[in-house]
Amino acid sequence: MDGASRRPPLTWLLADDRPGNVNQALAVAEALGWPFTVKSIAYGALARLPNALLGASLLGLGAASRDALVPPWPELVIAAGRRTAPVARWLKRRQPAALVVQLMWPGSARGLDLVVVPAHDERAEQAGVLGIAGTPHRITAQRLAEAARALAPRLQDLPRPYIACLVGGSTRHTRFTRGDALELARQANTLARGQGGSLLVTTSRRTGEVCAAALARAIARPRLLHEFAPAGESLYLGVLGAADAIIVTADSASMCAEACGSGKPVFLFRPAAGASARLARLHRALAQAGHLRPLGAPWPERCPPPVNPAASIAAAIRERLLGPIGAAPAAAVASAPPTA
Repeated sequence: MDGASRRPPLTWLLADDRPGNVNQALAVAEALGWPFTVKSIAYGALARLPNALLGASLLGLGAASRDALVPPWPELVIAAGRRTAPVARWLKRRQPAALVVQLMWPGSARGLDLVVVPAHDERAEQAGVLGIAGTPHRITAQRLAEAARALAPRLQDLPRPYIACLVGGSTRHTRFTRGDALELARQANTLARGQGGSLLVTTSRRTGEVCAAALARAIARPRLLHEFAPAGESLYLGVLGAADAIIVTADSASMCAEACGSGKPVFLFRPAAGASARLARLHRALAQAGHLRPLGAPWPERCPPPVNPAASIAAAIRERLLGPIGAAPAAAVASAPPTA
């Protein structure tokens, strides 16, 4: 049967308790355009054990999650994150003909058909490992347009261009300080004044109260300022969709990939502590490809096509399952907004 007439494979997506992991897996499943079933994964105490000990097993799962994994077995498994890998390997044992795709490095590629890692992790020299630019995201032109329309009433009195400012914060590797927040505000204000536009600022969980307060005082008007609140609404996607250009802080690979997935000019703000070596490699690669420039650089006349790692992964999956022709996609069956 040729690729154009073959039915889509029975696909399972392993969704655990980390939204970032789940969004990456959903991004790939949606890029494939095939129906898929989400299998919720809840962990037990043994999930803390190294994958080398868990092997191909369900030992790390809670009872309800174990009971939900029943035949018919999938022909394609998409999993993300270290702790899902033993489950993916277990499913491969049940259905040896299945294609098992693991997103993010699980400690070893053994027992998995395709392991997908960001190229800046420098693990893609091994057989069965695919390196991609950035991380898979769910940013699409349609989602951005819908979110921008929803936000439009709040922006009607603000002059264009709209310049989004996506603010992260401190990580295990680098610090984002009050001084960094003030410097970000100064440079963002300069860019907005030079263009005669407005700043659309959204903070995140990592920003912290001190830095968020400094930004709130220092970001110039005209502006939209949306500060993160654990139980509050998120304007992240709306700001990304409405923006004519984007400023992004240097602490998040996913936020950077989503910004560069918009197809708009993206400016990088590096705090005084810089970025981790891993993220610095990502920034260099995106800059070399024309997607990213330092804050303070001239506004570009044109941008390259959006960064879309999920599409690259989907193409690799199709080729492994169906050969180079690929299959006619069916409708995807899951939807949820991306997260910062």
